[in-house]
Amino acid sequence: MPIPLFNSIASWLLKKRYHQIELFLKYPLDVQQELLQQLVAFAKDTEIGRTYGFDSMISYEDFANRIPITSYEDVAPLIERTRKGEQNLFWPTQIKWFAKSSGTTNAKSKFIPVSTEALEDCHYKSSKDLLCLYLNNNENSQLFTGKSLRLGGSKELYEDNGTFFGDLSAILIDNMPLWAEYSSTPSNKVSLMSEWESKLEAIIEESIQENVTSLAGVPSWMLVLLNNVIEKTGKNHLFEIWENLEVYFHGGVSFAPYREQYKKLLPRSRFNYYETYNASEGFFGIQDRNNAEELLLMLDYGIFYEFIPMDSYGQETERAVPLWDVAIGTNYAMVITTNAGLWRYKIGDTIRFTSLNPFRIRITGRTKHHINAFGEELIIENAEAALQQVCLKTGAEIKDYTAAPIFMRDNEKGAHEWMIEFRKVPQDLGYFTEVLDNALKSLNSDYEAKRYNNITLTMPKVHIARENLFYDWLKCNNKLGGQHKIPRLSNTRGYLEELVQMSEGIPQE
Repeated sequence: MPIPLFNSIASWLLKKRYHQIELFLKYPLDVQQELLQQLVAFAKDTEIGRTYGFDSMISYEDFANRIPITSYEDVAPLIERTRKGEQNLFWPTQIKWFAKSSGTTNAKSKFIPVSTEALEDCHYKSSKDLLCLYLNNNENSQLFTGKSLRLGGSKELYEDNGTFFGDLSAILIDNMPLWAEYSSTPSNKVSLMSEWESKLEAIIEESIQENVTSLAGVPSWMLVLLNNVIEKTGKNHLFEIWENLEVYFHGGVSFAPYREQYKKLLPRSRFNYYETYNASEGFFGIQDRNNAEELLLMLDYGIFYEFIPMDSYGQETERAVPLWDVAIGTNYAMVITTNAGLWRYKIGDTIRFTSLNPFRIRITGRTKHHINAFGEELIIENAEAALQQVCLKTGAEIKDYTAAPIFMRDNEKGAHEWMIEFRKVPQDLGYFTEVLDNALKSLNSDYEAKRYNNITLTMPKVHIARENLFYDWLKCNNKLGGQHKIPRLSNTRGYLEELVQMSEGIPQE
């Protein structure tokens, strides 16, 4: 099919979908309540459905009272039985794909079920919606006159007892519709390469020959790829390679630490950045406006949402609320019920609502990725905002970082210890540390209270990481490429101490 004709047809089809999006924008609560009824009715004859009496559930209250909120450890036995060949345990249609994810807080592999319904009605639908919303806001876009450079996971699919597991991106590529493959680079063969460094070279070789109009991938790994593209071609910026590049679709980690570095690679004021919010368990949010810093919660992907206020998370008073009971500004842990058979599942992410009409959110962090060793409740959102302020004030540029508590000993007070790899090192590390401390105080009143007169916490301790420390750490842990992320904040010292040892050249056991 000629590219101009493909561009016209694709644009027309995607714009038609916007009318369906308008439906859940207008009737969000009705859409969610109807979706819950459909999920329960569809799964009533599964083992889970019989256990909790799905056939007699008539209200959200029945649903919330009968089904406990779960974590991966709670559902792992059913998932393992399914991987060994049993079906109809938690979802009525066949589950033959599992997205393997080790996460960043647990070394044990997780196998997240992926149903045909989740593929079609969530993951692929969201990809089309992302383009739909972008085109709705940019009517003169020439997105489909070229290709999208996508950067996904780095592992192929593996077969076990008639089921398949691997990175979610490998599952998506393996089942990808023809239109998506036609409009993307690199080829599926390269996309599924296992060894990251060889794959990187192959992506560059293929993509620099193409007319790339969009980028899609995790900011940290995409930055590695793009810097390598610049180095290989000898160009000053990416528009000298891909003149028609117009948008970067990003997600997986906060974009804030990388924004200034991307501006140098993409020095056009009219270039667009669009954020997404997805995981192995589903696709949840899409930036629906140009230059926005919040995401539209997508309500018709076969996912029913609940939210646990973080001030009660993990306590006896913990309870989840549905979408119709949320409030703006509260930090919530997200709970999902999905069309792949996850029922009231704690995904591990925290969000807060910025708007209730429509429902828009910002990702604030992870339930396990925070520092609260002294009651300071430091979350990733605080850390990212503080580091952004510090970089603007000191001229530093940050490549990667992690932080952990220094616990009290004897008469010594506590503190936070940071390991930061800089792209541009600050001239005065003491001043950088002071500005960081003040920024955290201004953003987090609990941290400020603990720092008052050094009552509990003393000044942070900041290490300058050696070059490529975090890359080497990921490589040692077989986590190069794809969706793998640096653990930003931790309540324990395990990650930090490993990095300190590596930075000082101490051999790992």
